[in-house]
Amino acid sequence: MSSVTRSALATAIVGFFSLGAAAQCPPRPNPDTVVQDAPSIYSQNGVLKADLGLGYSVDANGYTHYCYTYQNSAAVVEAPTLRVNPGDRLLLHVKDNIMAGKESVSAMDMPLSWPTCGDGGTATVNSTNVHFHGLNVPPTCHQDDVLTTLIQPGTTGFQFDTQIPANEPPGLYWYHPHVHGFTEFQVNGGAAGAIVVEGMEKVRPEVAGLTERVFTIRQQFLVPWVPGPYQLTFNFQPAGIVQGPSPIIQMKPGEKQFWRILNATLQDFMPLQVWVSDTPQPLLLIAMDGYPLAAPRTETTILVPPAGRAEFIVQAPPSGSEAYFYTLNYSTGPTGNPDTIEPLAKIELSGSPAATPKPTPAPQISIDKLKFSGLLNVKPTTERKLYFSEEFGGTNGPIQFYITVDGQKQKVFQANEDPVITTQVGAVEDWTIENHALETHAFHIHQIHFQVLEIDGKPAPNQDLRDTIEIPYWSGSGPYHRVKVRMDFRDPNTAGTFVFHCHILLHEDLGMMHKILVKQ
Repeated sequence: MSSVTRSALATAIVGFFSLGAAAQCPPRPNPDTVVQDAPSIYSQNGVLKADLGLGYSVDANGYTHYCYTYQNSAAVVEAPTLRVNPGDRLLLHVKDNIMAGKESVSAMDMPLSWPTCGDGGTATVNSTNVHFHGLNVPPTCHQDDVLTTLIQPGTTGFQFDTQIPANEPPGLYWYHPHVHGFTEFQVNGGAAGAIVVEGMEKVRPEVAGLTERVFTIRQQFLVPWVPGPYQLTFNFQPAGIVQGPSPIIQMKPGEKQFWRILNATLQDFMPLQVWVSDTPQPLLLIAMDGYPLAAPRTETTILVPPAGRAEFIVQAPPSGSEAYFYTLNYSTGPTGNPDTIEPLAKIELSGSPAATPKPTPAPQISIDKLKFSGLLNVKPTTERKLYFSEEFGGTNGPIQFYITVDGQKQKVFQANEDPVITTQVGAVEDWTIENHALETHAFHIHQIHFQVLEIDGKPAPNQDLRDTIEIPYWSGSGPYHRVKVRMDFRDPNTAGTFVFHCHILLHEDLGMMHKILVKQ
């Protein structure tokens, strides 16, 4: 993504810099301290009920923060982890506290000209809503409708009332704002939190009894907003400083922990490794994108694209070892953003060596009972082809971003457009998605997971269920990189209109997104 494109967008948001910098967000952790998990909110008697506020601050170093705030019994905390069980009801009341009475003016204001959900009005950088990323819930008002839901500053807020399916896969999901045109600002400023659907130990007993950690990798940006720099944060603690202060993960020597990693960055493709004395360590991968694997597998590198999640077991080395958690170099192409090797955290060993783990018990719930199970053996009702592309202007890099259904005219997403794909409840479709651009893109679809069938025309080595997947850049000659995935629209909960897009948020905000309508 070009700096010219970024600068143009920054110039367009003429009202952005009128935001007040009063500290609405809690103080964030100091560098080089022990990493703390976010506070958790648990469902009670089948219901999770909570009030969140969206706030805005600029810190002493000039970094912009957006935040989800929650008042617990002790203090105002940021981005709590929402913990629900399959079949629970999620009642989330969200209030937009941005601006505190100041008026928003923006060249990118987008009035909605159709019935809206929530406050209505004009979508601005100060408006918000919430997307429950990865949850297989209806795209309807008060559940997971990002197309018409607006929450405006100064109003009483909005009530989400979301029913978690009884067969929802246990795993890591997340919540974040999704107002078209402005998603990047709020998510990149830190407004993102984890959702855990409980019960992984019932499907993957390898994790039973292990210490669980939920780590969210975010970014923060400077004010005024110009191209970079973007500071990585690890549970809000500054990270990515080579030979400098790093977040500290504490483990006992030899201890196994269950790590749940959320890549909530704007754009970073993250090949994750744990190093001991500069040697990558084996990681037992349990789930991707909130869906348990058909069988756990050992990896030394786990690639997590923007918005993706990985859940794996890490074993600490013996006493006296030096260990780090790293994201590696990842080439995103000639027009992509450089993703460089950066330390995310250092692992500090303390205490007595951990006890020998107990033998793994038998699963209590078969993976065959989870949503989307058996999809690989279902005959598709239709096949489609889509592709990412970019339009260039002279030598200044891409100025327009597209995702196009093959045979249709490429166009930038418009909020009032008709769906580019129409299908029916009951359909199972195979989509081939190509990348015609000179940078890597991350494909994401709302409401469902898809099964990965092929990569570049060959059977995928691991036919996992995902909701976000990377498609490498085109080199400028030869065939395009592509993935073939199976989409499952059999559940009546998928009925409605929702979106698919690139999860590099600048690309989404600039139009690399379209609608799909699933008819009842």
